[in-house]
Amino acid sequence: MARIVLAPEVRDDFDRIFDFLFEHNPASAAKHIDDIVRALDILQTSPQIGRPVSGPGAMRELVISNGAHGYLALYRFVAELDAVLVAAIRSQRELRYRRAGN
Repeated sequence: MARIVLAPEVRDDFDRIFDFLFEHNPASAAKHIDDIVRALDILQTSPQIGRPVSGPGAMRELVISNGAHGYLALYRFVAELDAVLVAAIRSQRELRYRRAGN
């Protein structure tokens, strides 16, 4: 089972997503973040499940469905370490990731 490692910047992504959701529905903002974190668990057993992303670094993108809101997790599977490195998370409504070379 692959281990999931979140880049330190992913905390900023969660903060940004939480702040946006809190403005619109304070009661469910924390639940949405929990749902996103739980959705990443699939990468432990199926690290190649995400769609390939063009560009350097053999990155992949996991589509996370969450009701009316969908999210994308940018990650790389490093087989030698049996680890999934999550580089960024964003709403599908955002045009691009805030960093990670995109």
